Amino acid sequence: MAEVIKRSKPLSVDPLKTSSTLGASLAFLGLQRAIPMMHGSQGCTAFGKVFLVRHFRESIPLQTTAMDQIATVMSADENVIEGLKTLCEKSGPDVIGLPTTGIAETQGSDIHRLVREFRASHPQYAQVAIVPVNTPDYIGSLESGFALAVEAIIQTLVPHTRHAGRRRRQVNVLASAALTPGDIEVIRDWCEAFGLRAVVLPDLGDSLDGHLIEAEHSPLTLGGTPREEIAAMGDSVATLVIGDSLKRAADELHLRTEVPDYRFDHLMGLDACDRFTQTLAEISGITVPARIERQRAQLQDAMVDSHFMTGFLRVGIAGEPDLLAGMTEFLTSNGCEVVTAVAPVRAESLVRLRCATVQTGDLQDLEQGAQSQHAQLLVGSAHLAPCAGRLGIPLLRAGFPQYDRLGGFARPWVGYRAARQALFDIANLVLEQHHDIPAYRSVFWSGGPRDREDHPLPSQSRAGVVRH
Repeated sequence: MAEVIKRSKPLSVDPLKTSSTLGASLAFLGLQRAIPMMHGSQGCTAFGKVFLVRHFRESIPLQTTAMDQIATVMSADENVIEGLKTLCEKSGPDVIGLPTTGIAETQGSDIHRLVREFRASHPQYAQVAIVPVNTPDYIGSLESGFALAVEAIIQTLVPHTRHAGRRRRQVNVLASAALTPGDIEVIRDWCEAFGLRAVVLPDLGDSLDGHLIEAEHSPLTLGGTPREEIAAMGDSVATLVIGDSLKRAADELHLRTEVPDYRFDHLMGLDACDRFTQTLAEISGITVPARIERQRAQLQDAMVDSHFMTGFLRVGIAGEPDLLAGMTEFLTSNGCEVVTAVAPVRAESLVRLRCATVQTGDLQDLEQGAQSQHAQLLVGSAHLAPCAGRLGIPLLRAGFPQYDRLGGFARPWVGYRAARQALFDIANLVLEQHHDIPAYRSVFWSGGPRDREDHPLPSQSRAGVVRH
């Protein structure tokens, strides 16, 4: 159990949090022939689009209601109705996502009423699904906005049915914001290995995995979960929920369909992979395939090979709560010690992390904690690169955004093979840079904290690192 320390500063010096509006938009990008339209100013949408383009290195369909100073003071109702009409006329989407921004929420805009007014005044566009969701960017973060959007998608597109199990080989997968497009592909292959067909919501692994098409440019998403598949989620035999942030969305889906669900905080590391594999075996009635058994054995071998580098390794990590849950358990289960952890917002799952404390704060809090606790590795987004440089320790890039490396958006973290690769990457970072890490060079091996009870030597000598 971890103690959650509240934010103590009146401002963010080096921000960690990404807005909930952007998180909701990301969820809508996982639907087929969809387009998100942020209800707010042009700057809000442009800023979010830059983040998404730099991370995924793809063209991102994202629109705005373009609130200006007059609409902000007087009324922006017409902006929403005209924006919906324009998108329906010019793009013909299957789904329009309508998340709000801080300026619209401060104004008090009622987007649910505006959608009803649009339906009444433009019945010719009844075939276009519109999913409104309140996501003020001064509350929550990317993960919570993503989860709210998934819940709204279920409320709008999944009908009340009582046909659970009619499609005996179909399973629903609710995928949290912590999962990359590469993770989605792994989960889909994992299910197919047991003869199951996965309906993933939202399916970023199909829309933002980075693939070229020969068709003409489209203003809508290329891939994602089809609307008709979402409507048929009530026919599935089971629902697999990946991420504690999606518990409300899972409750809503179960209420509407009565499809039994199986919930997992994450799928990182040996124990979590074993639980998921056993669940798939129980749902399908099929024994574990030999290739998955072999992947598990390969991970076990990697754990043995890398334990000299990961044993008692002191790690600082920053990220959304679901990412923290998976990473901390993965690291600690392989002998690491999470000495400082920072989340952008408070969440119930934080108290279950395998570390002493978790602070809600920013990257400055992580840097100060990593320095005081003599961390030897940082884990987090590309925003942590300057921090790692100042501290002189390596950085394992994970989370959103990643703009200084190619392919980070597509890297898988879940499953046996991904865990094996993560162990190799951590071990190699330590092997390549341990000579320059201050915690090795100037602290632990020069009469520093190794002689003090409050900062015991983290057994780097036992980890096979040569002393200087």
